[in-house]
Amino acid sequence: MAISPSVLLLSGYHAASHRYWSEELVAGMPQFEWATVALPDRHFYWRTRSNALTFAFQQPELSRNYDLLLATSMVDLCNLRGLIPRLASIPTILYFHENQFAYPQRKANSNLINAQLTTVYSALVADRLVFNSEYNRDSFFQGAHALFDKMPDGTPKDLMQSLPVRSDVIPVPIRDELSSFASTQINRPVEILWNHRWEYDKQPQVFFAAIRRLISAGFKLSLHIVGQSFRQAPPCFAEFREAHSECILTWGFQPKESYHQILGRSDIVVSTALHDFQGLGMLEAIAAGCTPVAPNRMAYPEYIGDEHLYQISADPGVDNNEALEIESLFQKLVTTVQNTAEHPGPHKIDVQRYRVSELIPVYEKLIRHQLA
Repeated sequence: MAISPSVLLLSGYHAASHRYWSEELVAGMPQFEWATVALPDRHFYWRTRSNALTFAFQQPELSRNYDLLLATSMVDLCNLRGLIPRLASIPTILYFHENQFAYPQRKANSNLINAQLTTVYSALVADRLVFNSEYNRDSFFQGAHALFDKMPDGTPKDLMQSLPVRSDVIPVPIRDELSSFASTQINRPVEILWNHRWEYDKQPQVFFAAIRRLISAGFKLSLHIVGQSFRQAPPCFAEFREAHSECILTWGFQPKESYHQILGRSDIVVSTALHDFQGLGMLEAIAAGCTPVAPNRMAYPEYIGDEHLYQISADPGVDNNEALEIESLFQKLVTTVQNTAEHPGPHKIDVQRYRVSELIPVYEKLIRHQLA
């Protein structure tokens, strides 16, 4: 009997989307022998700078021999390979869920350059780079070039030139079983879904401001406000809940089964994010039949047509443009809610290419090519 190739999967900062990705790969490719080692998603800058120490000296699984290393871009690959030399002798794929060059910053952060450079070093020593979207890939290379341009001296010319040619774009797959249960009943309130992390980079204040305007204009709405929350959520959540509790059907984080039911019954899914390198929540909702409304930035134009994107003509991260963004979102929502009320039922946007059944064979081909 042939021995299955062994793959060590390292996740340096195991956020929800990273966990989702690793579970789908392991479940979808049983022909490989998987060993997954993941570190908790807390203390971000400490984790990204020190994870090589944790992996090397606290994770005995790394002492085994493996045929291939698949690591997320949060892993400090350079230092790890120095601390465990056997990992430098096997093929290595570095997977980018995100990059620190395109992450919105509220204030100057002296730790940021360390996170950026650590990722660049890891990219330089990996055999293959894989990004979850074209936006992620392009913003990483643009950001790395801009960083090197700032260095006063000692930067090798054309250092990054070799990386794009050994890069791929393979999204995180969404599950095949997602389906719609949206009602075709006329004159019921339109159900709008918000399914993002409750943090500033998702701009919840923009979403709630536009929803308030819809309510004031007389639209009948029901809301599902779900997603991962933390100890300190932006105050706009509590403020909206207190003022408009009559519109809220679901509030807070939901277990998987309940979440999938909410996806299936919702009519519209909305994003106002400043930070989304693929948008798993949006893709899942679209696959379940929701009509998307999202800004024309980041990865969204890669799978959402212009008719569902609200337009942002200037830098959305500048505070004085928030009112313009609220107005643009409100106008797009007016049209979308009206169309949904007149034509109830699931909306169909083709995201088949993002499904597990389509992408797992692509991942398998990538792994086997690196093993060859």
